[in-house]
Amino acid sequence: MTDPGNFLIPKASDEILTMALSAVVEDERTGYVERLVAFAQQHRERLEELLRAYGPGSRPAEFGRYMLVGQPESRIICERMETAAFLLRSRWDKALEDVLLDDLEFEWGPRIRLSR
Repeated sequence: MTDPGNFLIPKASDEILTMALSAVVEDERTGYVERLVAFAQQHRERLEELLRAYGPGSRPAEFGRYMLVGQPESRIICERMETAAFLLRSRWDKALEDVLLDDLEFEWGPRIRLSR
């Protein structure tokens, strides 16, 4: 979704990816890559707009917000917000700062809002 030079430090990216994928339960793993590709295709315009408006180089990003938008794992997080919102939030609360997910959730606008 963006140039690798815009990613968070690799360690943070690995932590985010590991946490996001932990919200993909065992019986969803078969075929998950194909479902993720279909999700990205279905929501391509929405993902592109999200990146333009809140990704690296955007005005909100200048203030250090919406860090996840430019990360490659943001597609998984958005898909999980649509598919397994409660599981994603429960895993996230145990692992990473809430503000990262809250920012992405605010702009993505999933069917179910879980931010406090």
